[in-house]
Amino acid sequence: MKMVAKTDKGMVRANNQDAYSVGELPGEITWAVVCDGMGGAAGGDIASKLAVKVISDKITSCYNAKMRDASIKNLLDSAIAAANIEVYDMAYAHSELSGMGTTVVCAIVRDGEIYIAYAGDSRAYIASKKEVRQITTDHSLVQDLVNQGKLTEDEAEHHPNKNVITRAVGIDKMIEADYVQCPLGDDETLILCTDGLSNYVTKKELHDDIVDGQYYAFADRLVKRANKNGGGDNITVVAISK
Repeated sequence: MKMVAKTDKGMVRANNQDAYSVGELPGEITWAVVCDGMGGAAGGDIASKLAVKVISDKITSCYNAKMRDASIKNLLDSAIAAANIEVYDMAYAHSELSGMGTTVVCAIVRDGEIYIAYAGDSRAYIASKKEVRQITTDHSLVQDLVNQGKLTEDEAEHHPNKNVITRAVGIDKMIEADYVQCPLGDDETLILCTDGLSNYVTKKELHDDIVDGQYYAFADRLVKRANKNGGGDNITVVAISK
């Protein structure tokens, strides 16, 4: 597996409240975690870094090669649940951090199969030479309106409440993560990202930046593209290719 990653504060924000971690396990297993923090003062930064650490530690300490698909799902679910408890408890214990939270999208890639758990509006895409497909569904107010037929996909892209999310790590005592499992083809790349990328880079632009197959440049190109298009938020990209 080939993997590249990059994070950037963007062109507008004073600091970077995104966080990520990536790694490999024996047997050519690849994993990644991407979080986008939210909260006043340093809250978002603390929430995202804490969630990334808890989830990363859980994956690296609990994964084993004999796990079946259902066990990997349970591992990712429990990792996000553990992060939720840690972030929620820290916010409860420190009044200045009240209300902090973070989105999350985390993945394990094994034997050409992708296992993803997520909460919030950080996304996962599969990109190939033919197309780019979003394989997660945002937990957001606007996505709920799309699901109800009250907004079209095009209207949602430019809606003023696009960034209002309905699920995040650390906001409530309990969290329900969604889960996706799908294959990763030989000519495909898994992209995990925060909304600093997805809000500023179209699917066509994403496709244009990966179509030549030069995987080592993917993350850098996409971050530069988001900044060129305004860079109004922190940007994080992880790209994993076979």
